Amino acid sequence: MTQPETTADLLPLHGFTVAVTAARRREELTNLLLRRGARVIEAPAIRIVPTEQDDQLLAATRLCVAEPVDVVVATTGIGFRGWMQAADGWGLGEALRAQLARAELLPRGPKAKGAVRAAGLTEAWAPDSESSDEVLAHLLAEGVDGRRIAVQLHGEPLPEFTAGLRAAGATVVEVPVYRWVPAEDLRPLRRLVEQVATAQVDCVTFTSAPAVASLLTLAKDEDRYDAVVGALSADVLAACVGPVTAAPLERLGVPTVQPERARLGALVRTVVEQLPLHRSRTILAGDHRLELRGHNVLVDGAPVDLTVRQAAILAALVSSEGRVLSRAELLTQAWPDTERADEHAVEMNVARLRSALGPAGRVVETVVKRGYRLAAPAGS
Repeated sequence: MTQPETTADLLPLHGFTVAVTAARRREELTNLLLRRGARVIEAPAIRIVPTEQDDQLLAATRLCVAEPVDVVVATTGIGFRGWMQAADGWGLGEALRAQLARAELLPRGPKAKGAVRAAGLTEAWAPDSESSDEVLAHLLAEGVDGRRIAVQLHGEPLPEFTAGLRAAGATVVEVPVYRWVPAEDLRPLRRLVEQVATAQVDCVTFTSAPAVASLLTLAKDEDRYDAVVGALSADVLAACVGPVTAAPLERLGVPTVQPERARLGALVRTVVEQLPLHRSRTILAGDHRLELRGHNVLVDGAPVDLTVRQAAILAALVSSEGRVLSRAELLTQAWPDTERADEHAVEMNVARLRSALGPAGRVVETVVKRGYRLAAPAGS
């Protein structure tokens, strides 16, 4: 495949490594990122318990049929549709719809509203936002003391929402549609934990809060929690599909980027817009212009692929702003603490970095008995 010759020819995510933690629609998200030039690492953080095999959902459905509810909160379109389909499969669909038709139906957002109407039901009210807080405020303003309220969940509990209802005197029936549990094979996620902890990826995408929780839980198990949170707070961009997904990270003080609308295409556009701002840097060294893009570099506008180690050495030299870095300092900055290496490995990788950079390799200068630095811009 012919390499693009100029910056204008590059795909927008060329040079960047993006991790995908999604369970549902993982292939779609991966392809969207690949088409924009990203290197993609797939590490499913969760898996979905099929509705037809979920005893908890069946028990909640039977409870709603046997004991009528006064209010039903539909939190997601796909979750509400999944509930109706599962009920049909169990032979409970007609009875469930009859009970829901008598209840006050409150969809949270347009997709949930569409699913309610597709089931032949009519909503009583829907918030302007897609916020659970607005739905809760509406219910508390109405008064819920003594009322039975079914809350359709989608993948995770809503503890603050349900606790608020119970505290106000409601009886809450939680309907767990599409429960998410840890992935069956945790090896890809375990590798991703280490890659995030050592900033070997540029961005991690999250499409659900349970995926965030799964990554952080495994990081704790691997004794890499602080390193993962630290990396997501500084060197690795956390891109979340929406505020519900971002909430567990933001409670930890981790900054996130989110699209205005919670859609996969919008998430990818946000990554395209934000990742170069967070993970690229342009400097002049000698007679050359270097633009670091994730773990690759453009040399005078032409892309050069580097290994993770070569990229880490170059990034360390760029960050030093002309200061000489000793071999020991480069070893500390460019090698994770989980890998064994020595100063000879630094020398070998500096030599390979120079070779990869071609004519621009001479901007990596050796300072005898001290270490390495980047050449000052020509004429300075």
